[in-house]
Amino acid sequence: MILEELLRLESHPTASGLYDVVRRRLPRISLGTVYRNLELLAQAGAIRKLDMSGAEARFDGNVHPHDHVRCVECGQMADVAVAPIDLSDRGPHDFHGYQILGRRLEFLGICPSCRQQTGHNHPLEGERTC
Repeated sequence: MILEELLRLESHPTASGLYDVVRRRLPRISLGTVYRNLELLAQAGAIRKLDMSGAEARFDGNVHPHDHVRCVECGQMADVAVAPIDLSDRGPHDFHGYQILGRRLEFLGICPSCRQQTGHNHPLEGERTC
């Protein structure tokens, strides 16, 4: 049921957020059960765990390669379609000797809801750095 609910959501919920959703259908489930199952599903490759520095992990039912945009105000996330980066012509010196296992690209912004609520109107790309 945890996986089923995660697959229905496009919001990339935290474990506690998903717990609130699952609990509507299964009132006796514990938050610990949701955490444990999400970790197991992520380790098995059935879902993606999105670890971001300084923020609670979020979970994604879409395991196909894709990137994300995250609101710096409320933390909500959405999928972003970005052209894949071809790493085949790069030499080891381009990555300081690291063996590349994959990539993760996260865009930062302010979601429409937060912009509407707070009246934020940040400068366009190139005018502000994070």
